[in-house]
Amino acid sequence: MNRIVLVFLLAWMGLFRGADAQDQSRAIDIAVYVEAPLKAVWQAWTTETGVKTFLAPDAKIDPRVGGAYELYFDPKAELGQRGSEGCVILAIEPMKMLSFTLNPPPDMPEIRKQRTHVTVRFSRANERSVKVSIFHDGWGEGEQWNRAYEYFKKTWREIVLPRLVYSFAVEPIIWEDPQIPVSRK
Repeated sequence: MNRIVLVFLLAWMGLFRGADAQDQSRAIDIAVYVEAPLKAVWQAWTTETGVKTFLAPDAKIDPRVGGAYELYFDPKAELGQRGSEGCVILAIEPMKMLSFTLNPPPDMPEIRKQRTHVTVRFSRANERSVKVSIFHDGWGEGEQWNRAYEYFKKTWREIVLPRLVYSFAVEPIIWEDPQIPVSRK
């Protein structure tokens, strides 16, 4: 069976889980299983080279508490419009957990300078796969915060995590020609 088809078949069969609250403590809580060694998945999230394989075309990452965790989705844009400039690592436990701040996209200027919190946890599911869990919280209230929440809920579920799985199952993302599969879930 074609590996791309297999990746998305697994996604539709329940590979992803999500539980989103709609109260004051709303959060995005989702997980995916990646067939790869734990060290490789860890490096995909914690190094500039790794992030470029699935998450963003460019990045600035300093893997220490207080270090930069900046993802540049539009590296050629003017400063402040490239991606998550100014975001930092809040906590790091090698091979187990990475926590960082994340700001809303540039098209949400009223809240762009504020930060949410993302915690990514890594655990061995078995000898060949790793469970990657994302918990994203810190949402404010109001129309732009609601848009930001829905944007990230969709982005984690339909773009980022499918690309992570794809980058290990098939090949790293080629940003110059991003014919990148995304989940339609």
